[in-house]
Amino acid sequence: MTDHKDMKKEKKNRGTSKEVCGYPLSIFFIVVNEFCERFSYYGMRAVLVLYFKYFLRWDDDMATSIYHTFVALCYLTPILGAIVADSWLGKFKTIIYLSIVYAIGQVTMAVSAIHDITDTNRDGTPDNMTVHVVLAMVGLFLIALGTGGIKPCVAAFGGDQFGDHQEKQRRTFFSVFYLCINGGSLLSTIITPILRAQECGIYSKQKCYSLAFGVPAALMVVALVVFIMGSGMYYKAKPEGNIMMSVCKCIGFAIKNRFRHRSKRYPKREHWMDWAEEKYNKLLIAQIKMVLKVLFLYIPLPMFWTLFDQKGSRWTLQATTLNGNFGLLVIQPDQMQTVNPILILTLVPIMDSLVYPLIKKCGLNFTPLKRMTVGMLLAALAFVCAAVVQVQIDKTLPVFPSTSQSQLKLLNMGNNAVTVQLENNNLQLAASQATADYMTFETEQINVSIASATRNISLIKGKRQTLLIPSSLDDEWVLTNDLTKKPEEGNNAIRFVNGKHIVVNVSVADKHFGLIEPSYYSNYTQLKNGEVTFTLQSGSESCKYSREFGFGSSYTFFIPGNLTLGPDCQESITAIEDIKPNSVHMALQIPQYFFITAGEVMFSVTGLEFSYSQAPSNMKAVLQAGWLLTVAIGNFIVLIVAELAKLPKQWAEYTLFASLLVAVCIIFSIMAYFYTYIDPAEIEAQFRKNVDDDDKDDKSKLQNKEVEMVRRYSDSSTEDDKSKQTNM
Repeated sequence: MTDHKDMKKEKKNRGTSKEVCGYPLSIFFIVVNEFCERFSYYGMRAVLVLYFKYFLRWDDDMATSIYHTFVALCYLTPILGAIVADSWLGKFKTIIYLSIVYAIGQVTMAVSAIHDITDTNRDGTPDNMTVHVVLAMVGLFLIALGTGGIKPCVAAFGGDQFGDHQEKQRRTFFSVFYLCINGGSLLSTIITPILRAQECGIYSKQKCYSLAFGVPAALMVVALVVFIMGSGMYYKAKPEGNIMMSVCKCIGFAIKNRFRHRSKRYPKREHWMDWAEEKYNKLLIAQIKMVLKVLFLYIPLPMFWTLFDQKGSRWTLQATTLNGNFGLLVIQPDQMQTVNPILILTLVPIMDSLVYPLIKKCGLNFTPLKRMTVGMLLAALAFVCAAVVQVQIDKTLPVFPSTSQSQLKLLNMGNNAVTVQLENNNLQLAASQATADYMTFETEQINVSIASATRNISLIKGKRQTLLIPSSLDDEWVLTNDLTKKPEEGNNAIRFVNGKHIVVNVSVADKHFGLIEPSYYSNYTQLKNGEVTFTLQSGSESCKYSREFGFGSSYTFFIPGNLTLGPDCQESITAIEDIKPNSVHMALQIPQYFFITAGEVMFSVTGLEFSYSQAPSNMKAVLQAGWLLTVAIGNFIVLIVAELAKLPKQWAEYTLFASLLVAVCIIFSIMAYFYTYIDPAEIEAQFRKNVDDDDKDDKSKLQNKEVEMVRRYSDSSTEDDKSKQTNM
């Protein structure tokens, strides 16, 4: 009767989903939900480190640390989500509630990136950065709680929709599910950097981080709505208790019991988990032993994730110093991350259908643990490539002054060549020309002489400056402050110097350099790569000047005093290159992305397969949680190294990480050598058989005892009857 009622309830909970081509219709809503959610997560994450650096104005180390803290939280919260779903709310309600939290977090991030909400003076820079930082941190915490919490629920909930007769369809669903994850990741890492590169704002135009976060927020809302729409069709299994809690309690009892019996008078047991036999059955203990054996192998694994997740932080920051011009296509620094999902979709089938079978045909026993070891070595090789690229970048960077040095450049604004005597050196400066390079000085005071005019110039330590020499030496000699670092985000920093005796207005598109006074200069304006046309205007006269820009350069354009503002002034304006554009091409990052992705395929995909095959049937979720925990720990290691190492050169940090992974890889290979592969199903079956045999023995013993008791009782009752008769 009870079984009949349970079957009725089960049928009721199954929902009303119809089947289309053998698949439950409810699966459509789950697949669309996953695609939108992954687009939302990876799209936001693609631009996150640049948001930290260029909007919140954090340095590279701070931006990297907060980025990896966020990623670590995203891989810690799945444990919480699994416990809540299995023990309390069930998968469906957990997904709904945490998706709402997730969507609120994404919206909060989008609001935090609106610079106009605190830009009271309308200069394009937030005046109260604390408000934006607080909103960003709250948003990231909610996102970490949401995306991590639903991570272990969505795939399992999709699998629940299939009946026992749909095993083939269930396997296909998981393949499509994995495809949606990579598809969402690929599209988002292409689209959101394009959105970020746009300029938006109410009062002043800035990089549109609010749009880059707003679109993922909208996709998360869509994901939630789509998932709710299928509510009536879903099979919603009730929570049945969390196996992770049972495992933790059993381990805790074993440790506590072992501590109580630590005296030598108690006999030792074969395994420390055997101390739990007083309270827990032997099958559960045997299953936990199998899990602990795999978890022990997990100890070195976080180091792989330490390197892998830096492709979204350090590598993205590295890309900002590279040339992203691919001819017809210009790649944004954060778009280079798209190489990873593209290579995953390419390498996974190649590895499975070509590489692994070929290795097998060669007679090599390429076990899962050996594959993981090779994957770790490939990740280390990727960081060696990153270090080589960084060395090439460093060679092209200008030598900026140290804190005890000053640098100076001279610009002759006159129409005649001059001879400049500077610290016992004579320099020839042509008309309307500047010195080719900056000159470095250790002293703060220098004398500059031209003909009979001598000036004592005060330099600033740690700064670059340009001395504007007027056409009339009796006029004021102006000293400018120049850039002491590369322009941000691969932009170009441009300014104009006016050598005319009239005010000149310079503008380009929607940017204005403002009115430039005679013998004076404008502030720097950030411009993107590509061809730019400037308009120079004074009164009713104007002219056009065009220039092609690369990435990360700085130019000073000099307007000569004899320039006539007519139809064209292309040949008359002097271009002075203060900082050279990025000359190292972004394509050089492709090898490091290839090796890190090949490492991911051999390490991550194989690791999940290995964990699944070595886990007991009811504890695969426990090992999944342990696997996600290694990702979280790996991101925390980045924080420790970034904060403690403080290496002056970035290539040295890349080399350090590669060396650490190689060392860990050697340790892991030794551990893997001594690991013995098992068949959990066979071990479980053996234990169940032993338990059944024990139960049979116990039952037969119990029956014998009952028979014996009946005999004794019957014998004693006969004697009692005899005594009673005698007495009577």
